[in-house]
Amino acid sequence: MLRRGLIVVGVLVVVVACALWFITAPKTLPASDLLAGYHPDVANGQVVFTAGNCSACHMTPGQDDRTQLAGGLKLRSPFGTFVVPNITPDKQFGIGGWTEAQFANAMKRGTGRHGEHLYPAFPYSSYSLLKTSDVRDLFAYIQTLPAVARPTAPHELKFPYSLRLAVGFWKLLYFKPHEFAADPKQSAAWNRGAYLAEGPAHCAECHTPRNALGGVEADKLYAGAPNLEAGGRFASNITPSKDGIGDWSEQDITDFLKSGTDKCFNEPTGMKDVVASTSKLPDADVAAIGTYIHALPPKDGNGKKKTC
Repeated sequence: MLRRGLIVVGVLVVVVACALWFITAPKTLPASDLLAGYHPDVANGQVVFTAGNCSACHMTPGQDDRTQLAGGLKLRSPFGTFVVPNITPDKQFGIGGWTEAQFANAMKRGTGRHGEHLYPAFPYSSYSLLKTSDVRDLFAYIQTLPAVARPTAPHELKFPYSLRLAVGFWKLLYFKPHEFAADPKQSAAWNRGAYLAEGPAHCAECHTPRNALGGVEADKLYAGAPNLEAGGRFASNITPSKDGIGDWSEQDITDFLKSGTDKCFNEPTGMKDVVASTSKLPDADVAAIGTYIHALPPKDGNGKKKTC
């Protein structure tokens, strides 16, 4: 009787383990999303690259060439230290040996080249909103950049965060991949700004508080938070509230993203790398981001960290 009970328990454990694996296993895009015959628009890929500010994280520390994307930057977090990878076209240490599909799965599903979960320090929660064509264009553009044969160190994460399997459970809780859908009630400028801000520019990833598991607190979207990309400096509340930028106009926001100087004539250090990219975007795209940010619902934040 005892033996039979143990067998039943063992079977149940296996069934539950298999079910959990199936639910939390890395996911990939349908093959139909990446049909052959697509001709990438490299110029558009450069716009996506610039909007995503890829250089800020992937540029090798200690040099100013924003096309030298050999990684190495260390992002310190409560979970340990993430080391940004080399994404140059180098075949050994970069992504030169990746296929377009592998790149798209990393961007839109958080799944690595070998089918492993990627850590959400890489903001695929935002990148999943990108149109697949934009991802393909981005991949084509990155292939035009200099290949740098430089390895990066492994992540230095605490247990159990060092187990990639745990990322599957994180995704189950916080990752809802979907492409951006335009709101027909809004203007074309608002929709373009929403796409850029929520997708490639991943503004919410830095400007929104996170819970103990690193999930974005959706009810405090854009209300301000400590920012890993800015060395732990506080990313301000950018909603139109008294704690945020409620007294900024759309033009104030646009001017700041172009010049790096806010309406109080300050040059916030934490936004320096961001503005290095936004200042190079087409004027219409920067204005569209200004339109979208200006229309965000106001949220209370940390008044002591007010932008201006």
